[in-house]
Amino acid sequence: MVDYGFVKEVENDFEAVVKKVEETLKQAGFGIITSIDIKEKFKEKLGIEFKKYMILGACNPAYAHKAIEAEENIGLMLPCNVIVYEKDEKVVIAAIKPSVAMKMIKNEKLKKIAKDVETKIKDVIEKI
Repeated sequence: MVDYGFVKEVENDFEAVVKKVEETLKQAGFGIITSIDIKEKFKEKLGIEFKKYMILGACNPAYAHKAIEAEENIGLMLPCNVIVYEKDEKVVIAAIKPSVAMKMIKNEKLKKIAKDVETKIKDVIEKI
């Protein structure tokens, strides 16, 4: 277990888990604004084989707007990353804890927003 994110292991098909993560995020008000297939990129850029590993950039527009209003440079920390990867015959889903990511920023409004987003992200991971 990591202290900077939520982590869950499931027994299912990798592609099915990615789809479920995307659907569950959408139901919680998040869109996927970036999707990086690490296996594909490592093959293309480095010529190496790697396990299935996806990085999904999840964004809730309403919370992103509030965060940028509270702290203009917060875009450096957006979107919330959710990862899905293969590990020992299982699929792992993990997501950043926004409250941990925002700790270094001394802005009380932003801390409240981060806590709200974190509650939603935690709920998404639990539903997978």
